[in-house]
Amino acid sequence: MAKFGKKYQEAAKLIEDKLYDANEAIELVKKTATAKFDETIEVSVRLGVDPKYADQQVRGAIVLPHGTGKSKRVLVFAKGDKVAEAEAAGADFVGSDELVTKIQGGWSDFDVAVATPDMMGTVGRLGKILGPKGLMPNPKLGTVTMDLTRAINEIKAGKIEYRTDKAGNIHSPIGKASFDADKLFDNYQTLIDTLVKVRPAAAKGQYIRSITVSATMGPGVQVTTLKTSGK
Repeated sequence: MAKFGKKYQEAAKLIEDKLYDANEAIELVKKTATAKFDETIEVSVRLGVDPKYADQQVRGAIVLPHGTGKSKRVLVFAKGDKVAEAEAAGADFVGSDELVTKIQGGWSDFDVAVATPDMMGTVGRLGKILGPKGLMPNPKLGTVTMDLTRAINEIKAGKIEYRTDKAGNIHSPIGKASFDADKLFDNYQTLIDTLVKVRPAAAKGQYIRSITVSATMGPGVQVTTLKTSGK
């Protein structure tokens, strides 16, 4: 059985064995975030889907209204005039074949990869490296595009990707413990509303099974699903 530290145990005492409203849960999680660093607040949602079937997978990207509190390093695969556009928009790394070679050599010091469509033939050589890490540019996520300025601005502003794991769960950051509770709630609600909106037609029965909010080092707080429209 896992052993928890004194701070965790003290935080756990604040949480009752019940389902909280989202606003209450967020306020409570902020109180449990007692680490010396600015902890990330994360939402875990258990969905009534079976991801082994393609028509029940839930995946996409959204821009949280108040960002995540984390600065993301953006790499862009581009050539020609698009190099200057990416640099002007604030990309951290821009290039083509030389970046492919660097990544093949083991370098991966970036958080998001974006590519123009004409670069995907080259980027495809990195599929086995970037794919398992969730870093492969994908048109469905807006990371394969000719509009590099928009893509980079959205990522820097707080765009996140969400994706069901093998058990049908979504894990997503919604900000930092230092955020005002109202901002965390706005980000939380944006995520939940999006998940409800993208419910697969093949999903049967109750869609949103459970919601848990927690800080990096703190215990989880169960949130009621009654106020979502994911039933």
